[in-house]
Amino acid sequence: MTWPEPVERVSAALRAAAVDARIEEFGEGTPTARDAAKAVGCELEQIVKSLVFVCDGAYVLALVPGDRRADERAVAAAAGATEVRVARPEEVVHATGFEPGGVAPFPQRAVTQTLIDRSFLAHDAVWVGAGTPSHMAWMSPSELQRLTQARPVDLGGRG
Repeated sequence: MTWPEPVERVSAALRAAAVDARIEEFGEGTPTARDAAKAVGCELEQIVKSLVFVCDGAYVLALVPGDRRADERAVAAAAGATEVRVARPEEVVHATGFEPGGVAPFPQRAVTQTLIDRSFLAHDAVWVGAGTPSHMAWMSPSELQRLTQARPVDLGGRG
């Protein structure tokens, strides 16, 4: 099977790291966490939102559960930053190599650190964006943490 180029990058990273994962394509698309959970048939808190923040000028990737909003103060505190804001679309592409709506948490381009909400570690499996708005990858949260070298923290409130 031939994947679109961004998905092939994700697939290659999974193969290189020997991660037990599965990439799937969803014709109806998965542009929001709610759409993704419905498409894959899982709980909203098992959907990983890959959000890029600019923290003191550096790109920080925050992996946030689909049922929560990222708390900018929590991201700033975890990143050790005084100034934090959500990255603009062109910054997301620069930091990750992926368009907003299809951001995969790996491979990374210009991300200086990755934070993962510790609530993911309670699940057997999570779903991450896999390079386009219609591709998702399934894997264990521990493999996601290993692959992204993410630090577990509390990132968000309900939302």
